[in-house]
Amino acid sequence: MSFDSEYKQILSLAEDDIRRVNEEILNTISVAAPLNEELLEFLKAPSKRIRPLLAFLYLRSANIKITDRHYSLLSAIELIHNASLIHDDIIDECGTRRGRTAIHKSFGNKLAVISGDYILANAMQKVADLNSPKILKSFSETMKNMCIGEINQQFNLFKIPTIEQYIEKSTEKTANLFKTTIETSLILSEKETFEGENFGLNFGIAFQIRDDILNVVSCEKFGKPVNNDVECGIYNAPVILAGGKENIMGGVEKTYILLNNYIDKSKKYLSSLEDSVYKEALIKLTGELVNV
Repeated sequence: MSFDSEYKQILSLAEDDIRRVNEEILNTISVAAPLNEELLEFLKAPSKRIRPLLAFLYLRSANIKITDRHYSLLSAIELIHNASLIHDDIIDECGTRRGRTAIHKSFGNKLAVISGDYILANAMQKVADLNSPKILKSFSETMKNMCIGEINQQFNLFKIPTIEQYIEKSTEKTANLFKTTIETSLILSEKETFEGENFGLNFGIAFQIRDDILNVVSCEKFGKPVNNDVECGIYNAPVILAGGKENIMGGVEKTYILLNNYIDKSKKYLSSLEDSVYKEALIKLTGELVNV
């Protein structure tokens, strides 16, 4: 079975939860037409909602009751992720996103930047309303690190980094938001755990490694040109492990080994959870990351 087919089955375990998150997300948008409709369509476009899904599965695996505050928190996570996509499309000069014309192509860079900022502001308002200094600090640090990762990436275009530098950038740009998703969901429940944070972090690194493999071998189905990152000078794991662009497919094979390493690390941090259909789904979803 393909990753997408398995994912749909796992998603069904939290279908109502994801619907609540989607409602929370869409209820935040209120700007001048026609930008309002464009932002709503962008936020409604097909999306995995993998971060809130992980949180819901983890919380239920830990026998933690999900409250309205969790839906608000996890909608803020998704708003931050979507704002970063709008900004990334401007930086990367990407013309499409989720099969639709990118915001900056329809409304220009200025309105696209402001739109991303507006969505970020809505996310932080939700976080502030939770009245938790620890959650606010976690969000702030994660957003700061996302920016640092992007800045460093821009200064290192067309340079082959070390694998350690690649993991650091992947942590800053991608994995920390996964970590924050689990961490803050547990803080909200007063059930903060080392295992939960580290599961989110390692899952996020694995997710980024998988995305970089996809970028080399099969990105056309996601609305991006194959090898888009590499051609733009963003040298990811397959290039690093190949020692250059010439034998990139050889690098892909080595990248699968790296991916499996982080998949195994992620699963290790699930071992303390009691057996349940939700824990089984988390293990299955983590393992499915290898299916590119």
